[in-house]
Amino acid sequence: MVKVKTENLMVSFGNKRILKGISMEIPENSVVAIIGPSGCGKSTFLRTLNRMNDFVKGVKIEGKVYIDGKDIYAKDVNVFDLRKKVGMVFQKPNPFPKSIYENIAYGLRIHGIKDKRMIQERVERALRDANLWEEVKDKLFESAFSLSGGQQQRLCTARALAINPEVILMDEPASALDPIATNRLEHLIEKLKKEYTIVVVTHNIQQAARISDYTAFLYMGELVEYDRTEIMFTAPKNKRTEEYIMGKFS
Repeated sequence: MVKVKTENLMVSFGNKRILKGISMEIPENSVVAIIGPSGCGKSTFLRTLNRMNDFVKGVKIEGKVYIDGKDIYAKDVNVFDLRKKVGMVFQKPNPFPKSIYENIAYGLRIHGIKDKRMIQERVERALRDANLWEEVKDKLFESAFSLSGGQQQRLCTARALAINPEVILMDEPASALDPIATNRLEHLIEKLKKEYTIVVVTHNIQQAARISDYTAFLYMGELVEYDRTEIMFTAPKNKRTEEYIMGKFS
């Protein structure tokens, strides 16, 4: 089943076109890696899927983005509800200046959950889902900044999971992490795809090969190739894809 679909998606900032007619389908409960050199439009594409680009002055978005068959840019779409459905984990861990517990509970309250017992249950479940509960269960009311970088990134993932999204967007989630923390995050992504659809932007070609079911290669705002990851990495159809994966340009 297709969870996310784009049709001829074009994004411009002022007079500069960043995305040039991107059409792709993202299956439910899959991990899709978006690869390509810096400045090719990877993060811009990711941010169209939860309308984060709406905040950018002078942005113009053309084409269609569907989630569960619904055009998310339609006039009747509630953007607050959309971002509840489509969670996001950013490049650098960005915990709130609050306790570990409040980092998750605060978002739940914003989304209208007031029952203390329910909040406690959702906090614990989110931390368990993010493979962090055992490490923090005895210090929930300590500052989130007391955690390591890898733990902070998993806390931000837990924060996204707590509001029960269906799609999780990850923008270079391991770029600031050491190899051990990166490995834990990759195992977490593998676990999460059983319940969520995940789209990951990564500069790390090897990481894309390890974690994704499908890979999309963007170059200068165009979708050069999109296929199952094993095909992309063993028998790419486009010469530019092969050259990029082989490290012949970046």
